[in-house]
Amino acid sequence: MAANAFTTSPEPPNTPASRVGDLFEAWWRPIAFLLALVLLWWLVTAMGWVKPYLVPSPGSVVAEFQKDAGLLARHSSITLLETVIGFIVASVVGLVCAIAIVYSRGVERTLYPLLLAAQVVPKIAIAPLFVVWLGFGIAPKILVAVLIAFFPVVISGVAGLRSVDPELLDLAAAMGAKPWDSFAKIRFPSAMPHIFAGLKVAVTLAVVGAVVGEFVGANSGLGYIVMSSNGNLNTPQLFAALIAMSVIGIVLFVVLEIAERFAVPWRVAREERDILVTS
Repeated sequence: MAANAFTTSPEPPNTPASRVGDLFEAWWRPIAFLLALVLLWWLVTAMGWVKPYLVPSPGSVVAEFQKDAGLLARHSSITLLETVIGFIVASVVGLVCAIAIVYSRGVERTLYPLLLAAQVVPKIAIAPLFVVWLGFGIAPKILVAVLIAFFPVVISGVAGLRSVDPELLDLAAAMGAKPWDSFAKIRFPSAMPHIFAGLKVAVTLAVVGAVVGEFVGANSGLGYIVMSSNGNLNTPQLFAALIAMSVIGIVLFVVLEIAERFAVPWRVAREERDILVTS
């Protein structure tokens, strides 16, 4: 008897062993690559190919983490606070602007050129103005983070809200759905994959924005540690601060990845099904 052409693919196993195997499959390559880079870093410093004040050894960086753990934790918390606040503000304002652009042609013609002009201006060039206007506190750092993280949220939001099938919206309207119902139940849920893609880009840029603001004028934060270490030629502390920045960005990115799995479960299920079919 011929096999049914419409036989559905088997569901992927959901046992603890399969989850561990999926986790290993997803992470062993980047971990192996990172270990190879650390090994190369150790080899370069151990062989004396570069001066220690230019590139410290991995051991000296680890020792710096142990010696100044409290200092790095305190300044990391300040940079994290600036990043999170800036990211939240940029996300809310960016999504509101994206909705306004999609629903109003006049708003689009007014805001889009201004957004493009604001994006091409280097933020490091205008950050000193924020320090003059707002002082040396946390406000100018948050403002720089907002400006840097704002643009990808708007662009991804507009792309996602416009990616909905117009026939689906017409069908909802023909069935008596109000504009708010169509937005809340059709347009916005369909746009969420695009929105989360922009949010994940924005959260890493928010870290950059907070650090740029600290470069210009600050007495706290990881950007301040980098500038101080650079002036004192304390490269182990500088590398430790850079690693701390990377950890902040990675953690925030992973948090958004987890949030996306809860907010857009149908996309995750579809990706797992596609992986099963192609494997």
